[in-house]
Amino acid sequence: MSLCIAAGGKVIALVASSFTLSWSHSVAHTEWWERWEVTAEGLRPVEARISGSGAGMEPPPDAVLRADGWHYWPDLPPQHEVFLAASGATGGGWRLCARNECLMLGTAAGEPLRLWQARECSAGG
Repeated sequence: MSLCIAAGGKVIALVASSFTLSWSHSVAHTEWWERWEVTAEGLRPVEARISGSGAGMEPPPDAVLRADGWHYWPDLPPQHEVFLAASGATGGGWRLCARNECLMLGTAAGEPLRLWQARECSAGG
């Protein structure tokens, strides 16, 4: 199974069973981090962490505070596709890591990034 990423008019395929996403909040500049699984049913968020709280970024009620922030486990079904904004306003975009390889995506304003899983990645996929 491949993680497919459509960004900047290109499609990138990463063979991976899981990946992480991290980014900096555009106003508070605190770090957000998520771990996702790539399954036959779609992309499933399995763990998340927020390094701080504030307006619009409160941790869920079941979050656990640890030294590196609020940890929680999203209760969401697998997603067929995930869109990530590319505003250019955060000063860093999205850091996506899979199999010891990291990509910086959406650092400049542009079309949203699209993530999905497939056997073979294509722009229409």
